[in-house]
Amino acid sequence: MESMQSFLPLLAVLAGYLVGSLSFAVIVSRAMGLSDPRTFGSKNPGATNVLRSGSKAAAILTLLLDAAKGWLPVMLVKWYGSAYGLGDGTMALVGLAAFLGHVFPVFFKFAGGKGVATALGVLLGFSGWLGLAVALIWLLMAAVFRFSSLASITAALLAPVVYVLGNGGLWMMSKSVALSVAVMSLFLLYRHAENINRLIKGTESRLGKKADAGLVTHAPAHGPAKHGHRHPPRSDQKSHPKGDQP
Repeated sequence: MESMQSFLPLLAVLAGYLVGSLSFAVIVSRAMGLSDPRTFGSKNPGATNVLRSGSKAAAILTLLLDAAKGWLPVMLVKWYGSAYGLGDGTMALVGLAAFLGHVFPVFFKFAGGKGVATALGVLLGFSGWLGLAVALIWLLMAAVFRFSSLASITAALLAPVVYVLGNGGLWMMSKSVALSVAVMSLFLLYRHAENINRLIKGTESRLGKKADAGLVTHAPAHGPAKHGHRHPPRSDQKSHPKGDQP
């Protein structure tokens, strides 16, 4: 029994990673007959790129599911972990594993999204107030500047700061959770390196802008979506810069 309990943290972390590896941008797009988000726009499987397909419903569903797959593993450890000796350390690792599963999904050849929505779900699991504060930072930056990438970068930079500042007030800080938040923030900044370059050059696409119509196709009604096909652009078409998405 004791030997089994020693493996429970590892099993919990593995389960978190596998749940995180479910790329809902691809799954939802296929289910709704849309092009694979890895074939247009920034080619990143995330909610904002799904939005560029023209389907707000698919983008919202992707956002909610990507956040849920970060929130649920953390909450399961919170709800049931204490009975099996799983504490804050395991909870922090499970949340980080779910995030890394989204970024490097085993079911999709380790080519995943940038992890913004999943990271938010993990933060909501750590503390509802923490997740809400970081979400408000994202929303404020997105509303003012209309850049999803800039909002994500700012939220990533401030998430560890918010967590430390809230200690003793809205939550009690855990060193393992603080480390998990910091690692996620570093990965988010790394994944947005190209966006940072485009923001500096002034070529970043604004939030909600559709991808080039020649690069987005919809699957036929009788079957699931396959990879989008590139059509030759008309002479009056202009190419658009790629943007960022969760």
